[in-house]
Amino acid sequence: MPPTVPASPSPSPDSSLFSGPFPSRDSVVAALRAAGCVFAEDEAALLLDAARTPAELTTLVERRVSGLPLELVVGWAGFRGLRIAVAPGVFVPRRRTEFLVSEALAHAPHAGVVVDLCCGSGAVGLALAAALDRPEVHAADVDPAAVRCARGNLADVGGRVYAGDLFDALPDALRGRVDILAANVPYVPTGEVALLPAEARDHEPLVALDGGGDGLDVLRRVAAGAPGWLAPGGCLLVETSERQAADAVDTFTRAGLRTRLAVCEDLYAHVVIGVKG
Repeated sequence: MPPTVPASPSPSPDSSLFSGPFPSRDSVVAALRAAGCVFAEDEAALLLDAARTPAELTTLVERRVSGLPLELVVGWAGFRGLRIAVAPGVFVPRRRTEFLVSEALAHAPHAGVVVDLCCGSGAVGLALAAALDRPEVHAADVDPAAVRCARGNLADVGGRVYAGDLFDALPDALRGRVDILAANVPYVPTGEVALLPAEARDHEPLVALDGGGDGLDVLRRVAAGAPGWLAPGGCLLVETSERQAADAVDTFTRAGLRTRLAVCEDLYAHVVIGVKG
């Protein structure tokens, strides 16, 4: 899943920019811009807000211009108005995935049972919990670092987070009860992972990016297993790319789901939605 953070910055700021009193906003912007950060002004505001001392600000700026994703520098990512804690080695939620959440809520505005599969930080589960009326929230990921991060993010909404491979991680008691099954699966073809921006390639787990030869390996497994977990009328939602969308829709349809494709041009987001009849 290509990231929304700018292309990888290169080496470190001129230390003279940060000598003396608290660095100014202009000096931070200049350092970020020189390092190649596309959104230097916005990033400078976040770094200045996060730092409590000049030394801490210097460290934050140096970490950012060395190539560390901004979200990992400040320790959180914005997602549907929420601050989602992120940690090293955990997939950073993308803004375009907000569209998946919006589509889920449009289909099931009164959902009582939500599952966030391939949950990463748990951003999708938390956003759904914030918008629904006290749903039962479950999440799962195969990556232990993601499970730890999601448990922290979902603790306040009573979310239960499981470690394991897709549906194998979920308790059998959920079978046939899930109203919203959101699965932000990896969908980058294996041969294209090396072409991703360094923020993703170097700092996020391969398991959260690599979707196999054509990028749809995990999506196929999720679509095949989903009908046994969905409640009648429950929906499965998966994000994919424009070029993969037709194959993904066909995969959902062959799994017995009533399927449609939703597209948001502004976010360049493509979400396949399958409903159990």
